Amino acid sequence: MIKPLKKAVLPVAGLGTRFLPATKAMPKEMLPVVDRPLIQYAIDEAREAGIEQFCLITGRGKDSLIDYFDVAFELETTLRERGKQAALDALAPSAIEAGSLVAVRQQEPMGLGHAIWCARAFIGDDPFAILLPDDIVKSNRGCIAQLVDAYNTTGGNVVAVTEVPNEHTNRYGILEVGHDDGRMVEVKGLVEKPDPKDAPSNLSIIGRYVLTSGVMKHLAKLERGAGGEVQLTDAMAKLIGHEPFHGLRYEGTRYDCGDKAGFLEAQIAFSIDRPDLGPAVKEFIKKYV
Repeated sequence: MIKPLKKAVLPVAGLGTRFLPATKAMPKEMLPVVDRPLIQYAIDEAREAGIEQFCLITGRGKDSLIDYFDVAFELETTLRERGKQAALDALAPSAIEAGSLVAVRQQEPMGLGHAIWCARAFIGDDPFAILLPDDIVKSNRGCIAQLVDAYNTTGGNVVAVTEVPNEHTNRYGILEVGHDDGRMVEVKGLVEKPDPKDAPSNLSIIGRYVLTSGVMKHLAKLERGAGGEVQLTDAMAKLIGHEPFHGLRYEGTRYDCGDKAGFLEAQIAFSIDRPDLGPAVKEFIKKYV
């Protein structure tokens, strides 16, 4: 029997150094794409997939991420008194049901695998999704919802994958591919950031995962991998051959908002689709290109 997926872990403990000085006093995940912060896009995507419980893996200076999902009583009261219904409606997605959001501190920057291990009490024996807010996927159906659809068919572990240029394999977790039907890929092996000459393919994992709790026993060993960090990819690789493991070529366009150019591209892509902004954005872009 396949357990329903109701939990998501969002690692948000990073320092965001590539966006200094903007991130000196605010978390990178609070940077807005148009008028919603990155963390909101991730939570909205998870909710669309039927996820009901959320765990933020935070660090020092990240309390505003928790505050963002709290009730802003004074603000909401003021808006209500002034009849600002549109502003109240804009706030609605930032509300999370009491008891549905927890935060755990990652006290040392020991890598993504360590961050997920910090959520072990939240995960328990349940399957869970991982969303890295740096990645935004623009699609008709959310990327995590697509993974959940696949998980409900295959069980086990499903990760979102995409082709990358061969020379960029040393930036990603790369798949060794088994059976491939053009959309769903059997995962035969995983390698973290391989040199292009050693990469088993150019099919990389992006920041969306659906995993079983079986990965936690491997993360618990806190074995160091690439970069001297506890790598999630290494722990996932140990599940292969013991549990179903697939990669899904998701439908949609991914924007790497951990990169300045990707972040700016996301601003344009999401604003152009807005009826209230699209015409103006298209017009002013003509001045610069």
